[in-house]
Amino acid sequence: MTLPDRKQWIHAGIGAVVILLLAAWVIRLNGVTKTELINRTGQTFETGVVTEILQDNIQEDGTRVGQQTVVVHMTSGEKKGEDLVTTSSAGYLFGAACTMGMKVIVLQSLAGDTVITSVYSMDRTAVIIGFAVLYLAALCLVGGLKGVKGALGLVFTFASILFIYLPLVYLGHSPFWVSVMICGLTTAVTMYLIGGATKKTLCATAGTLAGVIIAGITATVFSRMSGISGWNVSDIETLLTLNQTNGIQVGGLLFSGLLISALGAVMDVAMSISSAMQEICDQNQEITRFQLMRAGMRVGRDMMGTDSNTLILAFAGTSISMLLLNYAYDLPFLQVINSNNIGIAVMEGLSGSFGIVLSVPATVVMAACIYKPRD
Repeated sequence: MTLPDRKQWIHAGIGAVVILLLAAWVIRLNGVTKTELINRTGQTFETGVVTEILQDNIQEDGTRVGQQTVVVHMTSGEKKGEDLVTTSSAGYLFGAACTMGMKVIVLQSLAGDTVITSVYSMDRTAVIIGFAVLYLAALCLVGGLKGVKGALGLVFTFASILFIYLPLVYLGHSPFWVSVMICGLTTAVTMYLIGGATKKTLCATAGTLAGVIIAGITATVFSRMSGISGWNVSDIETLLTLNQTNGIQVGGLLFSGLLISALGAVMDVAMSISSAMQEICDQNQEITRFQLMRAGMRVGRDMMGTDSNTLILAFAGTSISMLLLNYAYDLPFLQVINSNNIGIAVMEGLSGSFGIVLSVPATVVMAACIYKPRD
């Protein structure tokens, strides 16, 4: 066996050991016993198909008022195979405008021989999973091998949030530092999948972490100067229950979410700059570190024009309903600009954009030092 082959086997062995240890830790982490906040004894969510509409609630003008009475053929649960008469409300949050053949989710409560049911929503499981699979397939087909690696990185990131971030925060660990760990872990894995164990991967990872940390620092400074914190969110009353029962650090959730939301855009900037600077070095071996930094900054400035809008537009899009209500009610400027919701949206958008913009010089400097260490 040649030396390169031996190194490959050693690297593969180390990677396998790390994966096994990480998997064992994640399995143990997710064995946590959750505090029961709601008594759901006998209550389940089951699938069914609407086979008959006994009483409709549609009005002459096309609106729906009150409830529908429908017959649902159950396809899961203890009543599987039976036809149950149930109701479906006309609400926008719960219920569904049932039609013949519609697949629905039924909220079923069993107490002895008594069965209470209601239509919870349309069954969207197949649609959601189908679109996710379709996106991953498109990513792999268009991107080729790079697309497959990108899809694996995306799956790993999503799994890390579900099976590492949420359990750790639930156990009372700091949401901010847990999100920093998640950002570092997912960035390292994603960059390794895309670029391999190279200097480019190291530069992109370091630049991404620098940008994310800058976003967190900016949000912290903004929070202390403006008085806005994680306790000013709209669903604070529900979160307080978690704080009292499990000791969850509710105040840090806002900032941890900001770091995670900024991760993707900062990662894109860092990888693009690192890749461009490596290509410049490969094409011109005699380039000095200062010249390489100037070239990297020119590349980064071109990216700032569009990427600086990424998070601001994203948070503006999620707040569009609130903005429309403020406009429709013609609220005074001082009321709008000093409301908690607007302050949080501004903090998230600007702090994330700070991270994107300042990750450019951070990545350029680190990449120049790594690519030209002896200049």
